[in-house]
Amino acid sequence: MTSLTPLPLLPVTLLTGFLGSGKTTLINYLLRHNHDEKVIIIENEFGPVNIDSNLLNVNTEIQIVEMTNGCICCSVQGELTEALHKLHIKRLAGELQFDRLIIETTGLADPAPIIQTFFIDDLIRETIQLDGVITLVDAKHILKHLNEHGVALSQIGFADRIILTKTDCINDEQKAKVINRIHKINHKAIIFEAIKGQIPKSQWLDIHAFDLSDELTINKGFFIIKPTKKLETNFQPLPLQKQAASWEDNICSYLFEAGELDLKKIGTFMESLVEQYGNDMLRYKGVLAIKGNDQRLIVQGVHKVVGFDYGSSWQNLSERISRLVIISRKLPFDELNQLFLKTVSDQ
Repeated sequence: MTSLTPLPLLPVTLLTGFLGSGKTTLINYLLRHNHDEKVIIIENEFGPVNIDSNLLNVNTEIQIVEMTNGCICCSVQGELTEALHKLHIKRLAGELQFDRLIIETTGLADPAPIIQTFFIDDLIRETIQLDGVITLVDAKHILKHLNEHGVALSQIGFADRIILTKTDCINDEQKAKVINRIHKINHKAIIFEAIKGQIPKSQWLDIHAFDLSDELTINKGFFIIKPTKKLETNFQPLPLQKQAASWEDNICSYLFEAGELDLKKIGTFMESLVEQYGNDMLRYKGVLAIKGNDQRLIVQGVHKVVGFDYGSSWQNLSERISRLVIISRKLPFDELNQLFLKTVSDQ
């Protein structure tokens, strides 16, 4: 019998990271320490047999939905949509009861098409809430991966939270190099270190990264998770940069900053920016001060999918600073920054 009671939005976490970064280890830790809710995991690997499902310690509260026809972000994107539709029907009918969904991508997956699925499909958009993109980074090998594989750049660029693994295999100097390079690719994401795969679920689940909130995180630091101790910071964030060039990486973070903006001018600027460069803009978020409006204007987007909403009110005049962070393939920053500054209100 189908329930007539509307279901709450299903929170979904996208778990990504290059081959061997420790995604399965992280999920196993979650399953061993997650007794208060039911989780469904969609996982995917190349080939006719899904090897990773044999490595997961599955209990009665976990259902593995295996998709073995290829990478869910490309050749079988349609299969992901179909799987999400079927899960919704079973959940609505009461045939399956679960509280959250985790999608574990193959290590060779670009997250972009998966993320877009949650915005372009009507049923998915109305029933599922994308909570965040979590990227695991193999600290021992990531610099080599970034130099050789563009998808590793994309995985870091899309991340809301980054979890460093295998840090016990490198020294402090090597770790600093890794963190600096990650920050310059994506200085919006908070970085955590998981010791032997152990990290509290509160650090990567229910983070509400895709809500149109008025928090704009920029380089809040690097955190180490110790199994028996509280969360502590052990890395000083890099100085904030207007343009963060990162080695030869073709993905980096850009910061646009100004005072109070004219609503019509900034609207025109954003429309032109998204139209011309949206395909290169992985993630972007802005908290903008609009002349004559006491509320913050929030803008958030993925490629050419963008949303606007008004947030909380500014408390005083000194706070009214407009900031827009864009994680993108190379942009003509100087030219765009001049255009951005021209959106400042004349009155």
